[in-house]
Amino acid sequence: MSARAQIGVTGLAVMGRNLARNFARNGFTVAVHNRSYARTESLVAEHGDEGDFVPSESLEDFVASLERPRKVVVMVKAGAPTDAVIDELVPLLEEGDIVVDAGNAHFPDTIRREKALAAHGLHFVGTGVSGGEEGALNGPSIMPGGTAESYESLGPILEKISAHVDGVPCCTHVGPDGAGHFVKMVHNGIEYADMQLIAEAYDLLRQGLGASAAEIGDIFAEWNRGDLASFLVEITAEVLRHQDAATGQAFVDVVLDQAEQKGTGRWTVQNGLDLGVPITGIAEATFARSLSGSVPQREAAANLPGHTAGWEVKDRDAFVEDVRQALYASKVVAYSQGFDQIAAASAEYGWNIDRGAMARIWRGGCIIRAGFLNRITEAYERAEDLPLLIADEYFADAVSAGLASWRRVVAGAAQAGIPTPAFSSSLAYYDAVRAPRLPAALVQAQRDFFGAHTYRRTDRDGTFHTDWSGDRTEAEA
Repeated sequence: MSARAQIGVTGLAVMGRNLARNFARNGFTVAVHNRSYARTESLVAEHGDEGDFVPSESLEDFVASLERPRKVVVMVKAGAPTDAVIDELVPLLEEGDIVVDAGNAHFPDTIRREKALAAHGLHFVGTGVSGGEEGALNGPSIMPGGTAESYESLGPILEKISAHVDGVPCCTHVGPDGAGHFVKMVHNGIEYADMQLIAEAYDLLRQGLGASAAEIGDIFAEWNRGDLASFLVEITAEVLRHQDAATGQAFVDVVLDQAEQKGTGRWTVQNGLDLGVPITGIAEATFARSLSGSVPQREAAANLPGHTAGWEVKDRDAFVEDVRQALYASKVVAYSQGFDQIAAASAEYGWNIDRGAMARIWRGGCIIRAGFLNRITEAYERAEDLPLLIADEYFADAVSAGLASWRRVVAGAAQAGIPTPAFSSSLAYYDAVRAPRLPAALVQAQRDFFGAHTYRRTDRDGTFHTDWSGDRTEAEA
């Protein structure tokens, strides 16, 4: 078989199939392969008119059809299936070839695979791809890691098929080894927070106003024309306006209130704990999904007393604006925490990630695409080492403008017994991070009392311990 394909895709489930079609639509000759050849045949039969496909029944023929350096995109289930495909590929490849894992891999796996393939003289590029099935076909946000050398030949292809905003591709080289998959993981964590915040805003409007789902859909559609403009707010309006064909009820009312998850949110929270980064909004959003699926616990708690006060909304428009402001402020906190996590991991692993560039490539194609990402890019352009996004002048002013609304919403929800874990934790984080002094002083004193863990003082340098079980004298540790 002649080597004429510029890029190859193995694994032709929906995402792989759509990525292959995207490559072909953009003028690339695409080698395609699937373990079941029938799926390869159906792709070519149904979409062969979209571009130039080179189908192969065997992995050997697939590799042989690729130009050097070979660029192989692996689109199979994360974990053991990805390792199995890589193990089959490696003996067929030559020094300088590039293997791209475009699935939702856990970044430690990517670090491991990159080292293993580098030992064979191969480039391994862990690549985050966001945008779902539609994005894969029409232009996703793409977050490739790996070596700078691999990006020189792979980058132009990925940039061409990515989403574009203002003529700028939503794709850039993120950093070495696991950087690309790490950033995609944090992207998904922010997505969890964003979705939970939107759901809480919906619940507040529903219970506070007694409005129908469709009426709240209209509110979200209006919000989507302002500073909350985003893909998630847009689709929320669509979902809330949708009527169930079988029952005639609002569609959202016939959906079981148990949210599922595939694991990237958990990975994000676990990594936040490992790095010591307080990503409280993402954590609460992840736990909210877990709680929704805790059926025995929810059934056992169904008759617990609430002692709640009624929520009497006297000014409908003012209440809607309060919820909007609270949603925007909480959203800013979620993104601020996510970018803190990226900065911490970049320092930990030596990735040198440009946070402004990450916000730029999230403007199109991906699930969290939003108008205000431009503002995040501008913030990091003003101060590349900005320690806290909400301390940037633009975001500080934006949050400050909504602070009274935010407090009214969280306090009112607590009085009315409406759970708002993401709103509440985001406000608590904001107040904690700006506090001149925290009760952590007492926590550290307690630690010294029961475990001799020492403490530092405010009035002089050094580390100290008090003899709590003796005469309570202090000594330098």
